[in-house]
Amino acid sequence: MNNFPPTDRVSRFGVSYRDMTDADMPFLSRLYRSTREEEMSGLPWSDEQKQSFIDMQFRAQHEHYQKHYTDALWLIIEMNSAPIGRLYIERWASELRIIDIALIPDARGKGIGADILEDLQSEAAATAKNIGIHVEKANPAMSLYHRLGFKQTEDKGVYDLLVWRPAETGHCRR
Repeated sequence: MNNFPPTDRVSRFGVSYRDMTDADMPFLSRLYRSTREEEMSGLPWSDEQKQSFIDMQFRAQHEHYQKHYTDALWLIIEMNSAPIGRLYIERWASELRIIDIALIPDARGKGIGADILEDLQSEAAATAKNIGIHVEKANPAMSLYHRLGFKQTEDKGVYDLLVWRPAETGHCRR
């Protein structure tokens, strides 16, 4: 059964979703590294040391997600059939919880992430659900979340819990 998020907006980029498989792990590891490059650049480690650290962190994150979000959708975001990102989401009774969303560097800043989030907002509004996501305070996408109406509801140290509520934004299904 296809339980993927809607693609009403993001389809203009040729974006679709498919289920993650074991064969996607090398791509997902590279994607994870791309989200950590800036912080890794200042470390006095060799490329081999950095990759070893990234591999360890990626495995730990992946195992954590799999253990704590047992009913999640583990999706690969594709553009014209090539992988460009990941979207991990779990649908709860009153909330769509975005566990993780990330795009490769070449896909960032083009409106793809905004369209994915707006498609999720349409789904949430149609089902009277909020959307929640933990976002690192220094994440460059933080301004995007705020622009789309996400509000900080909890300070979790390095992360903020952001929540979007359709009732607060007047968002209605388009």
